[in-house]
Amino acid sequence: MTTILVINSGSSSLKYSLIDIDDERELASGLVERIGQDVSAITHTVRPDAGGEAVVAMLDASYESERAVADHDAAFVVMLEQFAEHGPALAEHPPAAVGHRVVHGGARFYAPTLVTPGVEEQIEELAVLAPLHNPANLAGIRAARAVFSDVPHVAVFDTAFHQTLPPAAYTYAIDAELAAAHRVRRYGFHGTSHQFVSEAAAAFLGRDLGTLRQLVFHLGNGASVTAIEGGRSVETSMGLTPLEGLVMGTRSGDLDPAALVHLSRRAGYSIDDLDALLNTRSGLQGLAGRSDMRDILAGRDAGDPASTLAFDVYIHRLRAYAGAYIAQLGGVDVISFTAGVGENAAVVRAEALATLGFAGIEVDHGRNVERRRGIRRISTDASAVAVLVVPTDEELEIARQTSRML
Repeated sequence: MTTILVINSGSSSLKYSLIDIDDERELASGLVERIGQDVSAITHTVRPDAGGEAVVAMLDASYESERAVADHDAAFVVMLEQFAEHGPALAEHPPAAVGHRVVHGGARFYAPTLVTPGVEEQIEELAVLAPLHNPANLAGIRAARAVFSDVPHVAVFDTAFHQTLPPAAYTYAIDAELAAAHRVRRYGFHGTSHQFVSEAAAAFLGRDLGTLRQLVFHLGNGASVTAIEGGRSVETSMGLTPLEGLVMGTRSGDLDPAALVHLSRRAGYSIDDLDALLNTRSGLQGLAGRSDMRDILAGRDAGDPASTLAFDVYIHRLRAYAGAYIAQLGGVDVISFTAGVGENAAVVRAEALATLGFAGIEVDHGRNVERRRGIRRISTDASAVAVLVVPTDEELEIARQTSRML
């Protein structure tokens, strides 16, 4: 058995997964939340046949606890304790490598990359383009390299899948010299998820990935859509940062940039004020005072006008992007929905595609509202376009890319 440890380090969290890459199955996973606060929440889950109590029960065995976890170094100590106490024992399943999620790789990183001190420096330099993400990713890398010093560490970048964007798609129409000097262009994000879902969709349909025109909607608290032709990203909604594009939980998505000039001049908003507004007080949160789609749908069902408007704005943007990307592709063969909202909100899927019958898209109501695990088709048998729900597995994709790189 060859195992890969996958690390997704956030500003106040550490998410980890131990994967048997030979069989592509997860042995265990965990999450340390609220790092640096008075009390941190810890969850460790062991999968069936991975060892420990899960073997006996033949069900996932989940263990929850709380304690103070000061920083990411301390979080890694907690992770090791969870493996030692609840299994599977890392001594019996030692990681052959550690794969790390890194949000922003700029134009420099277009493939899984072996982490060296020089690579760490470049990730740190790119923090100017992702100040909420790259520093946290780097903290996880450094803590992991201190603990697992005898195995290779591989960085897998969210932006890498979108390095195939053509210049017409990634270029912003501003002063070219200024843009080049400050690296202002579209990079795209959620690339690991978009790649995993597009490949899984092709395999599920028994189709050659290289022949398919696909749209993948990654709809979670962060949301993006990517047009994929022949397995290559050719257009995506997020841009220089993860702020552009679709309406999200707390992020605005597309906005007339002159609105920011207006707010600066008329409301006295500083750069930091505008940054906080667009990233934390906009999107569904800004429109309805709640960022979770489940709360928006409950409010809409109860007749709340703000929730109804928020839902309508959200759907309007999805339809606009779907239509634009179908035009860019010259048609579409497969549309997939993934992530928390995409996998679970049937009404969002139905409404997003409700006006696209002209493109040969027919959603089957019964299939769409059915709730079951795994990849499934929700379009009618007569639909010219296959519409799928594809659970994403970014950890497995990171493990795959780490293994391939090695």
